[in-house]
Amino acid sequence: MSGILFLSMRSLGQKYRLHSLQEDTVALREERDSLTERRDNIKQSLLDEADLDSTGVFASRLRKLFGN
Repeated sequence: MSGILFLSMRSLGQKYRLHSLQEDTVALREERDSLTERRDNIKQSLLDEADLDSTGVFASRLRKLFGN
């Protein structure tokens, strides 16, 4: 009887741990998406500023660096 109780408690603990891990996964995905958006905004801002350079050297180097 105590074995069944122990397994039930363990199963319940694993259920809560799984739920917690799922919440962590969602939070990490949201953070990844936020960082990706931030990186893209910074990249675009740098390219826009580089386009203001009349020589085009800075923009050319940034495009090579960014793979554009």
